[in-house]
Amino acid sequence: MEALGAAVNILSAIDLSAKVGLLCLEYAKAVKNAQTEIAQLHREAVELEKALTDMQSLLEGADKEKLKSSQRLNGALKDSVMQLQMLEKRLHPSTSRKAMSRIGLRALKWPFESKEIDLFITNLRKNKDIILLTLQVDQTALLLEVNSTLSSLDQKWVLSRLQIAAGASFDSQAEEHNPTCLPNTRVDLLNQISEWVKDSKSQKLFWLNGMAGTGKSTVARTLAQSFSQSGHLGASFFFKRGESDRDGLSKFVSTICAQLVESRPTLALHIKATIDSDPHVFDKTTREQFSKMIVQAFSSTTEDPRNSNPTVIIIDALDECVRQEDVELIIHLFSHLEPSRIKVFLTSRPELHIRISFNSVQGTYDSFTLHEIPRLTIYHDISIFLSHELARIRMGYNLSVSEDRKLPPDWPGELQVQTLTEMAVPLFIFAATVSRFLADRRLGSPNDQLQEVLQYQAESRASQLDATYLPILNKLVSGLWAKQKEKVIKRFRETIGSIIILRSPLSRSALGRMLELSRDVLDGQLEMLHSVLDVPPDDSPVRIFHASFRDFLIDPEKSESWFWIDTKQAHRYIALRCLNLMEKNLRKDICNINRPGTSRLSIQQQVINLKGNTNLAQLLQDAMRLTLANLPIIDSHPLQLYSSVLAFAPKNSIIRQLFQRYMLELFSLVPETQDDWDGCLQVLEGHDNWVTCVSFSENSKILASGSNDRTVRLWLVDSGQCLWELHGHERPIVSVTFSQDSKLLASVSEDGDAQLWSVESGKCIKELNRYDDWVTSVAFSFGSRLIVSTRQDQTIRLWETGNEGSSQAYKGHEGWVENVVLSPQSGLAASYSDNIVHIWRIANGQLLRDLRGHADRVTLVSFSRDSTLLASSSYDKTVRVWRVDNGDCVQILRYKATVKALTFFPSSRLLVTAIYSEIQVWDIATGECIQELSGHRDWVTHVAFSPDSKLMASASEDETVRLWQVGDDERIRNKNSSDGSMLAWTVSTNRALIASVSNDHLQLWRTDNGECTQKLKGHDDSILSVTFSPNTRFLASSSYDGTVRLWKVDTGECLQTLEGHLVGRVHSTVGC
Repeated sequence: MEALGAAVNILSAIDLSAKVGLLCLEYAKAVKNAQTEIAQLHREAVELEKALTDMQSLLEGADKEKLKSSQRLNGALKDSVMQLQMLEKRLHPSTSRKAMSRIGLRALKWPFESKEIDLFITNLRKNKDIILLTLQVDQTALLLEVNSTLSSLDQKWVLSRLQIAAGASFDSQAEEHNPTCLPNTRVDLLNQISEWVKDSKSQKLFWLNGMAGTGKSTVARTLAQSFSQSGHLGASFFFKRGESDRDGLSKFVSTICAQLVESRPTLALHIKATIDSDPHVFDKTTREQFSKMIVQAFSSTTEDPRNSNPTVIIIDALDECVRQEDVELIIHLFSHLEPSRIKVFLTSRPELHIRISFNSVQGTYDSFTLHEIPRLTIYHDISIFLSHELARIRMGYNLSVSEDRKLPPDWPGELQVQTLTEMAVPLFIFAATVSRFLADRRLGSPNDQLQEVLQYQAESRASQLDATYLPILNKLVSGLWAKQKEKVIKRFRETIGSIIILRSPLSRSALGRMLELSRDVLDGQLEMLHSVLDVPPDDSPVRIFHASFRDFLIDPEKSESWFWIDTKQAHRYIALRCLNLMEKNLRKDICNINRPGTSRLSIQQQVINLKGNTNLAQLLQDAMRLTLANLPIIDSHPLQLYSSVLAFAPKNSIIRQLFQRYMLELFSLVPETQDDWDGCLQVLEGHDNWVTCVSFSENSKILASGSNDRTVRLWLVDSGQCLWELHGHERPIVSVTFSQDSKLLASVSEDGDAQLWSVESGKCIKELNRYDDWVTSVAFSFGSRLIVSTRQDQTIRLWETGNEGSSQAYKGHEGWVENVVLSPQSGLAASYSDNIVHIWRIANGQLLRDLRGHADRVTLVSFSRDSTLLASSSYDKTVRVWRVDNGDCVQILRYKATVKALTFFPSSRLLVTAIYSEIQVWDIATGECIQELSGHRDWVTHVAFSPDSKLMASASEDETVRLWQVGDDERIRNKNSSDGSMLAWTVSTNRALIASVSNDHLQLWRTDNGECTQKLKGHDDSILSVTFSPNTRFLASSSYDGTVRLWKVDTGECLQTLEGHLVGRVHSTVGC
């Protein structure tokens, strides 16, 4: 009714204000002595009419129900109507129209005194202001509602983009049945942490540590629940070993972000903007994710003055995060968190790497050690817990049994509770596990179970874990004979061993399929372990309740125990089971695509089916080579594995020979290929122009390449994946180099621009071209503290990586400084200008000696790994090798053109150079070229060895980088005289002989002196497998020629050839 009244009054007021306005216009024409008052009244009437019209439009609009304030304006509207009625009556008396018609407008007289009209104007203005203010209130409410709707949409959009670690939050289903602190337990500790949260001057971190089973996670869940109710909780993350999303950082930041967006919706707008600007932000490093999604989000939002509560983030069980580096990173990131309104509560065991990490951020955290709480306090808390649980168990049991079987009302009695409490202190996990054990009806009555537990009273913590878990495990073998025990224990190790080492937990059905166990057998194995395993009734994953159970089972000191699990054997067992599953179920074109040209984008999953009983190590090595060599095409078009990849594999490739029937189905003419794999492991493609330089990180895990396309790429060496593509240079790259700690990369472009990059984030952290002249190269000294840059102002400069100022400048060159190279060991630097090489001492900048002898400009220099030799190349088409200690030239190598790439072999006895598209390996002592590597299609521009000496990288103008497998000096020197690489080998039963396979023949070697005693030839194709007879007198070999040959070991004579097999189908032999 109130809203209806308001609408009626608005219509009346609009009509009256219009009339008053028109009357004012008539008076303005006729009355000259009151023009000011008439104009003011007219203006107020018109403005009131506009305000009322606006209000009418809103009250009749779609949002009329939302205009709560406007619907309560009856007072102001009634007063406006009354004021306007009085004005109209005074301005338009009943006789006025007759008077005006009789004597005209000139006869009108202004009916108000000055003070009287001022009062009317004031009242009208007051009512208008009330109406306008009310409109603003309602409009503001509407805008806030719209903004809230938009924020809600932002929130939903962000949440839809974030990957969540299932089960990580305190209120997740996975944590639902895990306990919280009972009332009147942990009182002092919980109060202390609550005060820490409220105290604005307290440290930003609180570390609760304690040994396994002391109740850290229970405290964390209790706090999370409490802070959630009070509005303090921003996010929680409960790490759990063995769950792929919860034992690492792959989804850590995104999970924290999602919870923060739900608890602090104002953050959604910034996070949405971040994702919009960088859709792949969650593929970046954890550090960058944390900075953009958490630090910057809080920094960009203003604190609500009505809510000064800090935002608390709870992180539980840091020790269950698998990688120690990740734990260190978490502590570092949160300790440097800038927003003062964020506080972080963390729990963990006091393991060494965690203590070290916290010690490195001293002054940023408070801490508390659970197992140092006074024993009396722990005793009190555990006693309350046990009394509560035992009462619950007694009640549940008594409700389900007949009267004569019920437990006494005071069961188990005060003395028994005291004994259990003494056994438990300080391990809450003992109390929790024993409670589950007593409640498990499958194992017997609670009282019988209690008596078993009481037999394990102990003093040490190790004994406490025995008392916690042995009563449960011993039930598995109780009353069994020795052979029955062995069978049960074997099944236990296979089943439970698999559960505790799995990267991600599996459901019972998945476990059964993997372990090849029926549901009945598996359930029978698990049904007596519900006290230590969470076995859901549905198809959810099976999990251990507490990490201490895993610790107990794999403890090396318990290796003599029936229940000890050898993790290596457990991993081996799972691997064999998985291989068996793949052997049975995988096949070619498992997705039924049928067309080799189909892109991977349209295929959900593709696997290859490897059949045949070939030597596993040999097979895997060949598969690795095949995969690395063809990674780009396999990644984009997986079915090419069965066609072009096979067709271009070496003839002796095991994979090619196993699958050659697929290749022959597609090709009528197979391309000619090399017989065996060469030294090139992988070709890295991606640059759009010449690759000019390469450099390995000191840990040999990352390769950097610079290109004429003005980018630097960072590659993962083991997989060939491009980790970062660095943009920022405006000209082609001429030099890249890593710091000694592998954390920084320096790059130089041909315009003299030098930039310093973070390897972890891929971001440019500093530009080094602060001088007017160009930088021509950059190198790092030991410790990564100094950057050595050569310049075309004929100087070398040394500066600190963390300091903007240059520390020293060394002069002494007669021309531009083309490059500088640091020695690996002796603290020397070599630079060159014109045809002279200069050797410097880095520590003091002393010029030690000049190396003269080249007839034209020097183009490259390189130190040997042991820093005793230095090689230099020149436009005079020679390479000179110099002794560093005295400057003597010990070797001169002559070429037909200028060498483009130069480096020493890791042994320092061989030299690698490149000319045209070929790479040559030289014996420095003799000056002989002992090996040539081909494969690039254009000039090789750079070569570099990995610090671990396993790989060599070569850059080329064909826009690729190739990775080569490195052998030792002797292997390279003897390569041309060998009969072929060893593809497989086996050892005789008496360990006296080794039989090795080299393509189509065998060799026998004595193990005591390495002497080759026999060469066995006769097969017409590659040999697949070889085995000795148990008495070592005979040797059997199978081959792709379809035969098995039986050899006499002492003479090498072929005793018999077994024929009749299909070609290519003899994969194994068994010793006779």
